[in-house]
Amino acid sequence: MIDGSLLAKAIISGANNIQNQKQMVDELNVFPVPDGDTGTNMSMTISAGKRELLLLTNPTVEKAADVAASALLRGARGNSGVILSLLFRGFSKGLKGKTEADGQDLAEALSIGVQAAYKAVMKPTEGTILTVARLAAEAAKELSLSTNDPQIVMDEIIRAAKEALDKTPEQLPVLKKAGVVDAGGKGFVVIFEGMAHTFRTGEVIESANEEKPKAKSPASVVAEADGEITFGYCTEFIVDKKPDAADPMKLRAYLESIGDSVVCVDDDDIIKVHVHTNDPGNAIQAGLKFGQLVNIKIDNMRVQHQSKVVEAEKTEKAGYTPVEPEKPFGFVAVAAGAGLRELFTDLGADQVVSGGQTMNPSTDDILRAIELTPAETVFVLPNNKNIIMAAEQAVKLADRNVCVLQTRTVPQGISAMLAFDPEQSYSDNRVAMTKQFDQVQTGLITFAARDSEFDGHSIKKGEILALDNGKLDFTDRDLTKALMRLVKHLIKKREASFITLIYGSDVTDEQAERARDAVAEKYGADFEVNLINGGQPVYYYMISVE
Repeated sequence: MIDGSLLAKAIISGANNIQNQKQMVDELNVFPVPDGDTGTNMSMTISAGKRELLLLTNPTVEKAADVAASALLRGARGNSGVILSLLFRGFSKGLKGKTEADGQDLAEALSIGVQAAYKAVMKPTEGTILTVARLAAEAAKELSLSTNDPQIVMDEIIRAAKEALDKTPEQLPVLKKAGVVDAGGKGFVVIFEGMAHTFRTGEVIESANEEKPKAKSPASVVAEADGEITFGYCTEFIVDKKPDAADPMKLRAYLESIGDSVVCVDDDDIIKVHVHTNDPGNAIQAGLKFGQLVNIKIDNMRVQHQSKVVEAEKTEKAGYTPVEPEKPFGFVAVAAGAGLRELFTDLGADQVVSGGQTMNPSTDDILRAIELTPAETVFVLPNNKNIIMAAEQAVKLADRNVCVLQTRTVPQGISAMLAFDPEQSYSDNRVAMTKQFDQVQTGLITFAARDSEFDGHSIKKGEILALDNGKLDFTDRDLTKALMRLVKHLIKKREASFITLIYGSDVTDEQAERARDAVAEKYGADFEVNLINGGQPVYYYMISVE
């Protein structure tokens, strides 16, 4: 029989085993884009459980499983981490009320977890961690009919999982072509091998390198995000265009001469304006030339910055207490880069969680942001397909109504926020924002993190990768040429009016302006071309066409 102390040690051993081998699991990822990666996400997820289990003294198996499941759920990062947390949630449910567990209990607990994981994935794909866990659970249940020995059942879980893992290349051609097995499935095997080692020997596999927290304190994040503020006033307004209004491009050109972070969205009847400037009065006067102004909003960003730092320091010292709702709607957005965090804040986001590619925030990170948003209903914008599942887990834990909009890219998140209307109902806004971001074509330009063969492309480390709505379009050696080629592909897909270039931390202002000028020269007659300094890592450019 397995008692609570042995189960706790086994999970800690599994956490250490994946921690020791996470780089190997990371390297199984087929797509060569710089990524948070499966091994890292699974390691950080189960390490959250390890930290809590180390605090227990003589627990029952129910207590050990419950503590681990709760910590993994809150610490879940990326889709693989969420699936792992759901598997351990099955352990919690299957071992409920038990002081010890036998082989049948283990098999049943894993089966419950597999069922929960499949339900959480909208379109389960066979040949992944889901398949590996399911076949392992089925084999364990069958064997448990003839033996109650937990060690024998755990060995069968490992055997069946390895067998299923070896077959994943036959189920997913992309794995076969790359000559690798599924990364999530391998992570599952590594974790359960660590657990089996403890069941067999009573010893815990030691961690070669302890997981070091990467997150910065709230105060330091705020300070870094704002940095030195060149233009002090965030100025926003809507122009009700007069019939004979001039070309809105002239308004945008003027605003760019007196500030930065200019967004000037022209519709049939209105112009939405956003600019950071030291002369908000001049911006307003310029807008009046195009029509009547409504919804004028001017914020002193230097004062806001100081308030954020003070509040963040208070939060850091005292932990956090969920805030009471003060308004009907609020927003939580996920973004990396000082410019993008600032932009989402300007567009109305109450909290911006630092994260994206290479740094998937945990369920608890998102939950914390939700509960610090003073609204009855909070819209969450994950802005990355690998963050959506973690955000959806936060919904179940939150103390208020939460709607996760399925934004898979930052441009989609920006578009959704621009479509929000505070005068409309929750359901109307949800529909309108979803409809709006679904119209956005997103292009991403990044670099190959390693040599790879992918989808017919022979990719060399360091080459420029162009992604068209998440799919690899082409590779190149020249950044500007790649940008122009990708824009051309995006604008052919759907009728559109706007091209927005969001440049990252590895692109200089001068390079970005030259790129904007090149795009405007070629497409400016048919499209309004905007440039935003996002400051994001990993991606040289994010391109929005809508």
